[in-house]
Amino acid sequence: MRNGSRERINFIIYIKIYTSVMNNNKTKNKALTGGAAMAEAFRQINPDVMPVYPITPQTPIIETFAKFQAERIVETEIIPVESEHSAMSACVGSSAAGARTVTATSSQGLALMNEVLYIASGLRLPILMAVSARALSAPINIHGEHGDVMGARDTGWIQIFSENVQEAYDNVIIGLKLAEKTMLPIMVIMDGFITSHSVENLEILTDEKVKSFAGEYKPEKFLLNLEDPVTFGPVGLPNSYFEFKIDQGKAMERVFDMYKKITGDFHTISLRNYDLLEKYKSDDAEQIIVIAGSAAGTAKEVVDKLRNEGKKVGLVKIKLFRPFPHKEIAEALKNSKSVAVLDRAMSFGTTPPLYSEIVNSLHGTYYELLITSYVYGLGGRDIFQKNIEKVFNDMINGRYIEEEKYLNSK
Repeated sequence: MRNGSRERINFIIYIKIYTSVMNNNKTKNKALTGGAAMAEAFRQINPDVMPVYPITPQTPIIETFAKFQAERIVETEIIPVESEHSAMSACVGSSAAGARTVTATSSQGLALMNEVLYIASGLRLPILMAVSARALSAPINIHGEHGDVMGARDTGWIQIFSENVQEAYDNVIIGLKLAEKTMLPIMVIMDGFITSHSVENLEILTDEKVKSFAGEYKPEKFLLNLEDPVTFGPVGLPNSYFEFKIDQGKAMERVFDMYKKITGDFHTISLRNYDLLEKYKSDDAEQIIVIAGSAAGTAKEVVDKLRNEGKKVGLVKIKLFRPFPHKEIAEALKNSKSVAVLDRAMSFGTTPPLYSEIVNSLHGTYYELLITSYVYGLGGRDIFQKNIEKVFNDMINGRYIEEEKYLNSK
């Protein structure tokens, strides 16, 4: 038998097995935007309360979900408010009262919430917030980048990045359970417009599976429990405040193990694997790009192209950004010769946020790696395969400069 025929038969057998497994799991293929996919996950979860204020490019999430509520498909109490600050304040109140609470925002909306983000995390409230990451003003720009979520990276919220529509959907389901198991709020992040408004095929789980996976929310402590009264948000003076923050930090450290357990359970119902980070052809790679978000898909295409040319290149994609998996990153990069970190955000007066985390991950190790920083895609600027290929070729040819590089800038 010729190799081509054997490969074709093996492929057909694989497809039949995969199809059989999918049928048994009763998944459904749909073509949705990222915003609609997140709304679909919310529909299946059927949260108790959703305080909302619309902002581009987050609006399709709550618009789609509001249609579900109007048609009585969900029982969620949607609370329209006068600003994003009020939306997060309402989330704090409803979550503290014992309600499963979700919301969504973007850009200036996330920035306006900033004061209340610290309150939500300090009170250990498992609020889930979908974020369509977008540029911050000024100047005014409504397109995708990571400046808004990076500005909130130290607010005490878990942060998970999504590469595509499938991950945006999955991360909402995973993220809800992670928040409620760790009693920490979580941001599920996708790139504004690039993912939020792009239609892609994805697999939707059955309502029964999502409902069973999410389970019923039963908070241990909540304000409306008259049998066990508690206080939320008391004054924390110097004799106690420090210990509150230490406990909060320890809770964040426990996220790693809980995330692994929850994604393992999610694999059982979806057959999709998620880890703290994704390694793409990086085990034997000499040159590696580290990136988060939708541009990882473009970078994978370039990796495949250069691999076909005999070049040992690879990719490490960040999934969990807060807490940051320093040990796993160091392990993933240790065999490479050079690393390029691509940030879709800037930190003025210092190095970009993801680059800083990668350097910190390798601090104190014996790995002799050359690490270069690139900034790309600000304000929704396109990044092309040729831009990423140039980054790999710069590493391969040993072309480095100390200052930051800007991809596809004029």
